[in-house]
Amino acid sequence: MSFATPWLLFLLLLVPLVLALALWFDRRRARYPVAFTNLDVLASVATTRRRRWRSWIPLALFLLAVASASAAVARPRATLSEPASRATVVLLVDVSGSMRATDVKPTRLGAAQAAMSAFADNVPRTVRVGLVSFSSGPDILVLPTVDRSLLHEGIDLLVPQSATAIGDGLAAAVQVTKAAVGDAPRGRDGKRPGAIVLLSDGAQTRGTLSPLQGAARARDAGFRVFTVALGTNHGTLGIGPFGGYGFGGGGGQFGGRRLPVKPDPVTLAAIARETGGRTYRAGSATKVQQVYKQLGASIAHHEVNREISSWFVGAAALLLLGSLGAARLTGERLP
Repeated sequence: MSFATPWLLFLLLLVPLVLALALWFDRRRARYPVAFTNLDVLASVATTRRRRWRSWIPLALFLLAVASASAAVARPRATLSEPASRATVVLLVDVSGSMRATDVKPTRLGAAQAAMSAFADNVPRTVRVGLVSFSSGPDILVLPTVDRSLLHEGIDLLVPQSATAIGDGLAAAVQVTKAAVGDAPRGRDGKRPGAIVLLSDGAQTRGTLSPLQGAARARDAGFRVFTVALGTNHGTLGIGPFGGYGFGGGGGQFGGRRLPVKPDPVTLAAIARETGGRTYRAGSATKVQQVYKQLGASIAHHEVNREISSWFVGAAALLLLGSLGAARLTGERLP
């Protein structure tokens, strides 16, 4: 936190001055003892003195109010996080055949769909969200929109397909994000108000562009890519007798075999690093939900430096009201 007019902070000296004045008045009253001949009255006075600390509550609240008002005069400023203007997030999801694997329940794709739905519900309503899937090639399912029902419909339509073309998927997501952001300027960090969330459960097996070539396009466009490596190292998928994926990972029961389907967190981490994003590893449905909820609450925000004098003024008003209320309850007078 900083102050636009820090020299006005000298007004905080009013706090010790008021405290000193209150102590002086309290000691001045104590100089004039009163003789009590009534024992009941004397007992009540003794009880009152034992509760002496309560009499300082109004003064303490009053001093806090003075401090808050003094700080407000100095025009405090703070760096706050708020939704970026024309903010856009594109969800880029792998729908290769390995997303049928059941090491993440109910399936990898099922867990991803639930997590993306949670993301849609957590991201600010002013943020436009799009959906792009990729297997052998990219498929633009939902253009960036604030209509969450349309986004949920697109998520529900996702089905596992065949290969994995991460680079081509990134290129398509970059184009979609560019079109949505338009001519929005770059921030001080060189980034534009757009981001891509890439979820994949394996290494690239198809495509024209490599994953890092796709990442380079996102970097050059000023978009961060946040990556999620979904799945465990012991995930497998049934392969049917004719070489096709078994539905639900059960192809082996028809005379086929089981094929290991490990995620590729190294490549996904490199993509995030290249674009200034972050990478995550999700080996369970709970974890992938947590990742998307966290991203939904933070990804489309940017930092701004704003004056927050009104916060201090409001706090001073509340503290002053509290001080007056406490004085009324305790019977004490303010300085």
